[in-house]
Amino acid sequence: MRLTFDRVRAMRASNRVRTMCATMILLAALFAATPAHAAPAARQSPDWLRDGVIYEVYPRAFSEQGGFNGVTRDLDRLKGLGVTVIWLMPIHPIGELKSKGSLGSPYAVRDYDAVNPEFGTPEDFKRLVAAAHQRDMKVFIDLVANHTAWDSVLIEKHADWYTKDTSGRIVPPNPDWVDVADLDFSKAGLRRYMTDMTVRWLRDYQIDGFRCDYAAGVPRDFWESARREWDRVRPNLAFLGESDDPGLLHTAFDIDYAWDFYHSVSDVLAGREPAAHVRATWEKAEAAYPRGALRLRFSDNHDQLRATGQAGLPAALAASALMFTLDGVPLLYNGMEVGDTSESAAPALFEKVPVRWEMAERRPHVADYYRNLAALRRAHPAFTRGTVRWLDNGDAQRVVSFERATAAETLVVAINLSSTPYKGRVESGEGGFEDITPRWKAGADRWARVPSSRSVGGEPAVGLPELILAPWEFRVFRRATP
Repeated sequence: MRLTFDRVRAMRASNRVRTMCATMILLAALFAATPAHAAPAARQSPDWLRDGVIYEVYPRAFSEQGGFNGVTRDLDRLKGLGVTVIWLMPIHPIGELKSKGSLGSPYAVRDYDAVNPEFGTPEDFKRLVAAAHQRDMKVFIDLVANHTAWDSVLIEKHADWYTKDTSGRIVPPNPDWVDVADLDFSKAGLRRYMTDMTVRWLRDYQIDGFRCDYAAGVPRDFWESARREWDRVRPNLAFLGESDDPGLLHTAFDIDYAWDFYHSVSDVLAGREPAAHVRATWEKAEAAYPRGALRLRFSDNHDQLRATGQAGLPAALAASALMFTLDGVPLLYNGMEVGDTSESAAPALFEKVPVRWEMAERRPHVADYYRNLAALRRAHPAFTRGTVRWLDNGDAQRVVSFERATAAETLVVAINLSSTPYKGRVESGEGGFEDITPRWKAGADRWARVPSSRSVGGEPAVGLPELILAPWEFRVFRRATP
């Protein structure tokens, strides 16, 4: 039967509707079957960074001498501790105009192209880098791109590169940072200078990357443009952005700061939040960040009060166990390995407050603890390549538990983030588990002992799924191979 034009048009419209509906159903099915975190992917970071342990050095405080040579002399000890990346806080000359404290902040840079004579000579720095490379260690230096000292050589030559108020006066980045002047990255000349200067450091001093201070304060497109030029210097470099902007990990940076996680852990250690808050914070970030993103895991750094000062040494060590066994890259800061309680945040950032290395005599178990954590992480690729799956336990107020798994092995970690013992379950699933928790040397503190019997109050510390944890204790189990 011959169809009329209207009927043909109606049938075609009906077919289009059916096709659109089928397409929508198919897309819905694809989205349902695809993890929400499947796109986009983070930049692929070098293996040496993903496997690394970063150690932040404040040269002024690290040794009595306070310079490059003091760090060079200690490289073998740091290597033995498990450190693979040395990050030096700013090594450039410090401004004096409007400076804070008696010595000024290293983040008030007067000359990006020079080395602070307080720390030594350019040749001293080159020897430090070469000595680190001989030990298969990498070296980062701090790049402070957002601002300079008020007596910077750039202000003298290029005052137009700075941010000004309506009256034409140069301003600081924010009212609290009175010792530094804000740079204006809308200026093409500034962008070209910054890129060329950083390339010179990578090329002439053979450093392996930058830790970029206040990366969120510099436009993202600058970092992305600079990264293309940095990658031309030589392959296998890596860059750490002090930010918590997921967008910076697409192409610009290899790793950023898990600031949210740091604050959550600090709140839990202080008793302000339940242990479950750690998991919730991690899951929120996991949903927001690119797939495979690397984040810096830390409990101490130069901007914050020491974890030992905030919550005590046992709690600080429990926090470190979390940083070394969860995903990301752990950070050690200037003296953590001896339980140093000296602060470096303001006002100490602007003075000379040496690390109290003599504390190692009273706390030898602390360095041993960190050596064992680093060795554990190094021995089990599940810690650096494995997926994370959080596990329920019998007390989410005090205990965190999670699984790290690759095709080759499955590990279960349980950490008591409280000052009271835990006895209960960890929902680890069926199967036998081998306890692979490191046994470090006993210290004077009862909590530091890990006897072979693994007893708590005379009661045997049974294995999964039933578990007993002493205050601030962590334990690691490997699922037995069938």
